[in-house]
Amino acid sequence: MKRVAIIGAGPAGIEAAAVLANRNMEVLLFEKSLNTLSNLLDKAYLFPDFSLASDRVDKLNKKLLHPNIKLCCDTEIVDIKKDGDEWKVIDSKNTSYLTSAVLLTTGYSVFDAKRKEELGYGIYNGVITSVDLEKMIKYNQIENAMGEPPKRIVFLQCVGSRDEKSGNNYCSKICCVTAVKQAIEVKKLMPDTDVYIFYMDLRMWGQSFEEMYRESQEKYDVSYVRGRISEAASTFDKKIQIKAEDTLVGLPMKMTTDLLVLMVGMEASCGTKALADVLQIKGEYGFAQSLNCHLQDNETTQQGLFIAGSCKRPMGINETLADARSASVIIMDYLNACQENNDNRNQE
Repeated sequence: MKRVAIIGAGPAGIEAAAVLANRNMEVLLFEKSLNTLSNLLDKAYLFPDFSLASDRVDKLNKKLLHPNIKLCCDTEIVDIKKDGDEWKVIDSKNTSYLTSAVLLTTGYSVFDAKRKEELGYGIYNGVITSVDLEKMIKYNQIENAMGEPPKRIVFLQCVGSRDEKSGNNYCSKICCVTAVKQAIEVKKLMPDTDVYIFYMDLRMWGQSFEEMYRESQEKYDVSYVRGRISEAASTFDKKIQIKAEDTLVGLPMKMTTDLLVLMVGMEASCGTKALADVLQIKGEYGFAQSLNCHLQDNETTQQGLFIAGSCKRPMGINETLADARSASVIIMDYLNACQENNDNRNQE
């Protein structure tokens, strides 16, 4: 039985492990955290169908019950190197594992909003991130700095994305639709709350996303302002005053809000950056670099080393799962080809 090491037990890692295990492969699935699916655990609902994130977590975790999968949580992989025809995977306790192939699914981290000091995150209690708001929605505890239901919420797009000052010129892809989703969720829970979304331009990447955007305006009365917020400050009554420019009319504006929600973008995780560096496949912004974005997007410059999911670039969950399945097929083809070559050499 061929053995494959998968580094990272997020959606991509679990989905790939399940596909390979069902094809009679032995899978070692490594996760440095204590739990799998850490980026999904605090989410309430998923776009575009508003399905419960907890349901998806349960269904993905059930796939790990396959006898061909060995899950190793609280195990950080610090080195991966070629060892003859196999790969040696080494964890932080210096335990090594030999495998026939390696799949990197080390995922992403969210941008640290404290790096944008002018927006006040970590300084004013009324400034939160989209991750913070998602937790509030999940537990139905949306509160302002005074512990009261907010009468107005303002979302700001592109925090840590499409921003030369933060060093990230790329689009994080899911922030726009996440703001639309969260705005609808807020209005469902608190219909009388005024909701504004400040944006550079709106990028509705997926099927049904444009319909969600239209529904947020027509059914839930969410207001959209084309413009950037340049500064946020606390007022005497613990509200947040923002300074911005409405770029459609070309005029500056001020507004007070109970909550300012920063839509933080996706960055390469620390694990992605470290292992991509070790394996010499680090691309732009620290993400892992595939061999070719069209026909060899799961392959790398090293035979037997594969990548999938948001360790390559920002992705939504559905795209991540599809990419993991694609990587699984490529890995099976690679291992079958290796077996055929070995059989041919033995016959000679």
